[in-house]
Amino acid sequence: MPSPSRVVLFALSLLLALTVAACRSVTHDDGPTWAIAIHGGAGTLDRAAPSSAQAEYRASLSKALELGRERLRRGDSALDVVEAVVRVFEDDPLFNAGKGAVFNEQGAHELDASIMEGHTLACGAVAGVRTVKNPISLARLVMEKTRHVLLMGDGAEQFATLTGVERVENSYFDTEYRRKVLEEVLRERQLKGAALGAAQAAPSDVRHGYGTVGCVVRDQKGNLAAATSTGGLTGKRWGRVGDTPVIGAGNYADAFVAVSGTGTGEQFIRHTVARSIGARVQFGGQTLQQAADAVVHGSLQPDDGGIIAVDRHGNLVATYNSTGMYRGLADSSGLFDVRIFDN
Repeated sequence: MPSPSRVVLFALSLLLALTVAACRSVTHDDGPTWAIAIHGGAGTLDRAAPSSAQAEYRASLSKALELGRERLRRGDSALDVVEAVVRVFEDDPLFNAGKGAVFNEQGAHELDASIMEGHTLACGAVAGVRTVKNPISLARLVMEKTRHVLLMGDGAEQFATLTGVERVENSYFDTEYRRKVLEEVLRERQLKGAALGAAQAAPSDVRHGYGTVGCVVRDQKGNLAAATSTGGLTGKRWGRVGDTPVIGAGNYADAFVAVSGTGTGEQFIRHTVARSIGARVQFGGQTLQQAADAVVHGSLQPDDGGIIAVDRHGNLVATYNSTGMYRGLADSSGLFDVRIFDN
């Protein structure tokens, strides 16, 4: 029979071995300590566009991604980072959100945005705002300062007045490029005739039918968040609202995934795209890539758009079925990748 001292020594050795093994396992399985994905919409330039134009978009994407990377490195929360990154896009006239938003049929702008925090399921959204410089920040205030999820139109504008967010004239959002696109869409409708049917028909250039910006993040604490903002559909009528402010359609985050979408809003709503991807991961046992591919290439139709997503392990995905998607990925392992097309 072994002596008590040998038993104690054996027990201590076993405990040490188990501790080392556990530490190795945690180090191996944890993956990146933080991860971020961004998108500037699926309505991209032509592949044949001048290299200078493509470089301009890549520079803007890199600027937004760099901001997110630096804030995650210093330990900022996922929620703070997604809001800050989307504000950069909203201030950039290249993208269909904020300053570069498309025109509706009357030649004005109506903006939508939503934001969601994964571990609390807290979320906020606004639709059809007209004078809020950064709709994503108003969406966050809806989440934090009210018991509601979505405010729209005049009510959202009144809430903006109460909260004191920065306001601008509606003309602030104008850009010459977006005005030319509106004129093209309206000419096309006039040629088709039959006002009601023509207004409902998709434009011949599908890129005029969508355009959105978004950001998804896993922070150093493992929390997830998603934020999405858009000017909507060029030439939209009747107060049309797409998927961006609809939680579970164009934007969603929980304890498993964070997803932001861009594309044909009505299709993203019908297929609850963002939530469907999360459900496949949570309940279906699929990887994030498998879930994203199944929804984007299975449920949606070609040219409907795409998504960016991150899971709780820091895995990143950018999947689309359109010609291209402005996008960027970065994580704590050193990844920093900005793209428009497949390569």
